[in-house]
Amino acid sequence: MTGERAAGDAKQRAAAMSILSNILLTLSKLVAGMVTHSVSILAEALHSGLDLAAAVMAFLAVRKSGKPADADHHFGHGKVESMSGLAEGALILVAVVLIWWTAGHRLLQEHSVLREPVVGMVVMGVSMVVNIFVSRLLFRVARRTDSMALEADAWHLRTDVWTSAGVLVGLAAIAIATRAGLREAHLMDPLVAMVVGAVIARAAVEIMRRSYDHLVDRSLPPEELAQIDALLREHYPQYLEYHRLRTRKAGPQRYVDLHLVVPGEQSVARAHELCDHLEDDLRALLARTEVLIHVEPKRGDA
Repeated sequence: MTGERAAGDAKQRAAAMSILSNILLTLSKLVAGMVTHSVSILAEALHSGLDLAAAVMAFLAVRKSGKPADADHHFGHGKVESMSGLAEGALILVAVVLIWWTAGHRLLQEHSVLREPVVGMVVMGVSMVVNIFVSRLLFRVARRTDSMALEADAWHLRTDVWTSAGVLVGLAAIAIATRAGLREAHLMDPLVAMVVGAVIARAAVEIMRRSYDHLVDRSLPPEELAQIDALLREHYPQYLEYHRLRTRKAGPQRYVDLHLVVPGEQSVARAHELCDHLEDDLRALLARTEVLIHVEPKRGDA
């Protein structure tokens, strides 16, 4: 129980760090967007604002998912994290629509002057550094605690790193083109915003797909199924066969159940001992795993 509590505390601290960083970045990008009149920076401000909403959702999700099973939730609250990931993906897609709409409107304008591009470039550079640091922290905690909500939040911030880099390069190119006297240099800003939207949309679809897989009880990944099969085969001399292997995942919790066929003359005590041994080995193989084994005597045996 102490280990689970420590993992829950680590997840909440990481989510709180994400909330704080997103508040600062959203405000700084919003100010920079108004100063520079850059639609790509304003798109990034919107992106960070939705990252903030996602970070708050992740914080609430990891708090809820850490609660133990109760009378109304016999399998715990792990799927709350998957629901959070699905909602975060949907929020990102909303941001994409708004970014594309704003960028398209700016493209139709006859002329738009970009002011103080250096301010925007500094803000984008700081945003990249902050999000690299925080996303690495979130990924590290997500891997250690197997948190879907934190992983989705980390991908939010990692996507922000890529889009901030794109905006920074775009602002630099616009500044150079403007100094060179190119009349259409202003068009690069909304075009960069559209590319930003496309990158964000791809990340959103992947986050939603993985969250959906958890919600509909998709089986564990092939590599984990292969590990389970290999472990069971190591114990073949102690039983006859296994079948009806079923797996699923809810938040960080894995669930494995299977039917184990043993010799008909084997005692209940011996079969129970074997099941306990297999359950311990499976839990050691895959962290946070609940195992249910149904024992069947071989048909035709006495």
